[in-house]
Amino acid sequence: MTMNEYQRLAQRTSNTTTYSGKLENAILGISGEGGECADLFKKYLFQGHELDKAKLAEEVGDLLWYIAELASGLGITLEELAQRNVDKLKGRYPDGFDPERSIHRSEYAERGPKGVQGNGFLFQRRNKTI
Repeated sequence: MTMNEYQRLAQRTSNTTTYSGKLENAILGISGEGGECADLFKKYLFQGHELDKAKLAEEVGDLLWYIAELASGLGITLEELAQRNVDKLKGRYPDGFDPERSIHRSEYAERGPKGVQGNGFLFQRRNKTI
């Protein structure tokens, strides 16, 4: 199965019909499912539990569903999302991970002061049916 096939099949079970609804559902869902993964790992690290790899894999699958939902809300495919990420990482670490490049990332200096600089994407798409 390709990532795009997965995204298409996952969208069959989505009950959101707007770009903003997909974004909102996905972001909150990613937070919730990530918390469930963290809780499993916390129990393993600090409470003497065995690491339940099957349950962790199930929760990661739920994260994947919400990432597919988020990509759909952004109007892109999972494969596009993956390619963008790989391209970003190749630019950041052309020879593989380097701790020194991680500490002194050039894009931090190029951005200037931190602040909110919205492009209106969410508001342009809000409540438009997909």
